[in-house]
Amino acid sequence: MSPNYDTWSKEELIARLTDVEQRLKSASSHRRKPSPSTGRPFHFEQHPRRKIAVKFCYSGWEYNGLAFQDDPTPLPTVEEVLFRAFAKARLVDPNTGLDGCGWERCGRTDVGVSAAGQVVSLWVRSAFSGLDAEAPPHLQLAYASLKEGTENKSGRESSEVTLDDAGDDASTFPFTDLADSSPSNNSAELPQVANHELHYVSILNRILPPTIRVLAWSPVSASFSARFNCQYRHYKYFFTSHDLDVSLMQQAADYLVGEHDFRNLCKLDPAKQITDFHRRILSARINAVTPSPSRLYPSDPRLSTRDDDKLYVLDLVGSAFLYHQVRHIMAILFLVGTGLEPPSVLPTLMNVDGSESAKTGLEFPVVDRKPEYQMADALPLVLWDCAFSDSDVRWQADSSTNTDGDNGSNPDGGPEKHSGTGLIHQLHSVYQRSLIHTALEGHFLSAAAQYHPHPPQYFPFSQTGLSADTMPRLSNNTLPVIGVPLGGGTYRRGVKYVPLLSRKRLDHVDVVNERWRNGKGSRRGEARKIRETAARNGDE
Repeated sequence: MSPNYDTWSKEELIARLTDVEQRLKSASSHRRKPSPSTGRPFHFEQHPRRKIAVKFCYSGWEYNGLAFQDDPTPLPTVEEVLFRAFAKARLVDPNTGLDGCGWERCGRTDVGVSAAGQVVSLWVRSAFSGLDAEAPPHLQLAYASLKEGTENKSGRESSEVTLDDAGDDASTFPFTDLADSSPSNNSAELPQVANHELHYVSILNRILPPTIRVLAWSPVSASFSARFNCQYRHYKYFFTSHDLDVSLMQQAADYLVGEHDFRNLCKLDPAKQITDFHRRILSARINAVTPSPSRLYPSDPRLSTRDDDKLYVLDLVGSAFLYHQVRHIMAILFLVGTGLEPPSVLPTLMNVDGSESAKTGLEFPVVDRKPEYQMADALPLVLWDCAFSDSDVRWQADSSTNTDGDNGSNPDGGPEKHSGTGLIHQLHSVYQRSLIHTALEGHFLSAAAQYHPHPPQYFPFSQTGLSADTMPRLSNNTLPVIGVPLGGGTYRRGVKYVPLLSRKRLDHVDVVNERWRNGKGSRRGEARKIRETAARNGDE
């Protein structure tokens, strides 16, 4: 019979909890751990490899950015989850980490940013022999040295420990928990001659969570790099036209095309010691998105007098981008769309040394230091595509990986099993639920409009006829609180707007870089020397 805890005193309850905790600890310490010898060891060196590129999408709001991080993060990173899937499928050796399989990413996305066409390249296990003549050697990293290295890093500030410590596209994380698990394939013999390649897309998607989906893969040459072979990167930033004049935003966006100095339109990372902020934008267009979400719920004249919930997207294409560059550009475009800033503010911010005035023949003030402003929200930003030459990649799904003459048949169940229709069904289901959520939120808004007045409309100034100096006062003779859009339904609210060029300027790039070199950079260099010296002494 279960005891009646309602009659127990506080002291008795505490004693009971303490006893239960001790029993649980004792049971846990005597629990037998699964034996790693339940299956024969999987010898990666006995299996052929090939280099491939993998294209995948992910929901950025579910992850702590793309790049793997050495220190624990509040949410997992996309690369951590993706690599674990490769390792669980025995496509890569978990003991050698990202370095061991030559892992390279195309574009690094930050926390909250999504991707529809991200690409990584790496060496993986293959069903075919003779494709790994130029593959890197099988690395066998000592667990003790890896553990020691991890302990050394954990003593440093968490903000310092990122992938940049070992270069932008490198990591030696051991993933030892995967190495200790029982192998899913216990064959230690050389693979038999195959008439079709491994179904990489299907294998990975069966392991990955629904928020990461592999779309296609391509065989690539041994010298291929997802980062350096990329011809251009295409970003999309979605927003509604609420409070915005989209035509003014396009006027400003037109100034972006070409090569410019974007130091005032990005976030400076002094750890990278960047001195050249010139980047080339190939295209910058604002396009309407259909269908518009405003059609999913009943229109209500009390909500708005204009069709200001129409969905738009900034399509930004460039060869390379700086840290948070797209979100900084969008923040300025929002200021232009409201009318708080003129379209000419964009070339002004790029007029670091007077070169923009020379290009356009217009007079812009020189702005060699970034004024303070908040960048746009991360949710609406997506890395849409990473473009490569047709001679470098041949994207294919599992249904097209068979050898000539196989006609799609295979021992695993024929073309139906690996046709990719399952992936389409999954993504379409997610899309349907998103439409339902949008319709529900729209109906909630309509329901609230029956009882609550719609707030005054101040933006865009081009349509309301107002300006920052002519804002109407409220009934109590105070200025209204205005909300400047930041994207994704977020706003920066305030009473008085300070023009961008009148705001406090941040330190010059050269000053920030030198301060980092003399401070954190110097300490990081000394710590690295200590680790290298300790490693050499250990070898001796």
